[in-house]
Amino acid sequence: MAWSDLAARAATLGGLAFAVPGCIQVTAPDKPIEINLNISVKQEVLVKLQQDAEKLIEDNPELFPQ
Repeated sequence: MAWSDLAARAATLGGLAFAVPGCIQVTAPDKPIEINLNISVKQEVLVKLQQDAEKLIEDNPELFPQ
């Protein structure tokens, strides 16, 4: 068999492979998807405490002499 015959057959098979539509199925998983979010709220707490401390110092300067 000559190379040109093999190339022609390969091209024909390749063309047929693209001509046949594929079957795609999408199904939902059996279990719900679980997403773990580990979020630190430390920064927010520190900012609130800092604002409260600054207000306390401003309201009571005699308790915190500089």
